[in-house]
Amino acid sequence: MELSLSAADESFRQEVRAFLDAELTDELREAGNKDTSVFTDKEWNLAWHRILYAKGWVAPGWPKEYGGTGWTEMQRYIFAAECARAGTPNLSPMGLRMCGPMLMGFGTQAQKDFYLPRILSGEDYWCQGYSEPGSGSDLASLQCKAVSDGDDYVINGTKIWTTHAHFANRMFCLVRTDSSGKPQTGITFVLIDMETPGISVEPIITLAGEHEVNQVFFDNVRVPKTNRVGEENDGWTVAKYLLEFERGGAYAAGLRVGVEKLKSLMASEASGDGQMLSDDQAFRAKVADFEVALDAQEITEHRVMSALSNGQNPGPASSMLKVTGTEMKQRLDMLAVEAIGTYAMPLQPDARKPGSNVAPVGPAEAMVVVPSMLNNRAASIYGGSNEIQRGIMAKLVLGL
Repeated sequence: MELSLSAADESFRQEVRAFLDAELTDELREAGNKDTSVFTDKEWNLAWHRILYAKGWVAPGWPKEYGGTGWTEMQRYIFAAECARAGTPNLSPMGLRMCGPMLMGFGTQAQKDFYLPRILSGEDYWCQGYSEPGSGSDLASLQCKAVSDGDDYVINGTKIWTTHAHFANRMFCLVRTDSSGKPQTGITFVLIDMETPGISVEPIITLAGEHEVNQVFFDNVRVPKTNRVGEENDGWTVAKYLLEFERGGAYAAGLRVGVEKLKSLMASEASGDGQMLSDDQAFRAKVADFEVALDAQEITEHRVMSALSNGQNPGPASSMLKVTGTEMKQRLDMLAVEAIGTYAMPLQPDARKPGSNVAPVGPAEAMVVVPSMLNNRAASIYGGSNEIQRGIMAKLVLGL
C-alpha cells in the first residue's frame, strides 16, 4: 500500500492548513484544546460549524448532491488529521455524521428536502434517543412505547445518556410499536421536535463534573407519522445502518496529536526518582510500544478508506475500528495520567472553561487529562459496547 501523499493530496493539505490558520480564532483553539469529550459545548461547536458551512466544508462525508464537498477518502482523512492537529472544536456528530447519512439512505424525499439543509446550516441541533434504563447494548429490549392514534404516534417512556439533549431542538429516536413478536421486529424510527409538549430533560452530571448527558422523559408526546423514517416496526433496520456511521471513523489522527501532547508532558515532568520522564527508559518503552500499535491502527484505517472509496458502506469494519480506536484512546489516557503524577488530583472545572481567568494548578495541559480519561471510559460502551462489536466481527468477518 502506498502511504505517502500524492502531489495533489499534499497541495490539498497545504490548502487546509492555510484555511485553519486564517479562520481558527484563538477562542476556538482554546475551546478545542480544553475539550475533554468528543462533544464540544454547543456555543463553540456551532461557531466552528458556521465557519465551515460558509466555506462549504462542514460535511466532508456527504455526497456533493446533498451539499457535501465531493472530496476523496484521502482528502477527508487529511482534513480530519489537520483539524485534530490544529485543535479545532469538535462538531456535533449527531446531525452531520449520523442523522444526515441515515436520511439519505432511508428518508422520504420530503424529509431529505426539509432536514438535510437544516443539518448543514446548523439550524437543527440533534440528539439521539436510543438507550434506555436497562436497554443499552441490548438495545432491542427498549420499552419506550409509541401507540398509533390517527395521524400521530403517542409516545410514553424515557431515554437515558442522551448527549446534548439540553441543547437539541431535534431527536432521532427508537420507539416500540409492537411487543408481540421478536424484539427487533416491533421497533419504529421517528424524528421528534424537542419543543413538543410532554418532553422533559433532566441533567446527568458525569464523574468529570460535566453536564454532557441527560435523561429525557416522554409523557403523551404526539409525533406525526410523517416523521417516521422507514416502515412501521422496521426501525431496527434503520438503526443498524445509522450505527455503522456512529461506530466507524478515523482515530489515528487524534491519537497522534495525543502522543505529541504526551511527549510535551514527558519533557516537563519528572518521574518518581527525579529524572525527566523523557529520560525514563521504562516510560519511554511504554510510549514506543503504543506508537507501534498506532502505526498499525493508521494503516488499517487507510486500508478501510481504500474499500470505502469503491463505494462500500462501513459494514463490520466500523466495528473493528471502533474497538481498536476506543481502546487505544483509553490506553493513551492512562499514559497521560501516569505522566502528570500528582497534578491528576486537582478538580478544576472552572479553569477548563474557554475564556476562564482561573489559573490552573500545575501545567495547563494537565488539567484536562483526568476529565478526558474519565469521559473516555465510556468510549468502549457508547455506540454499542466493544464486547458487542467483537460479537459482530466474529459473526460477519470470521463466520463463527
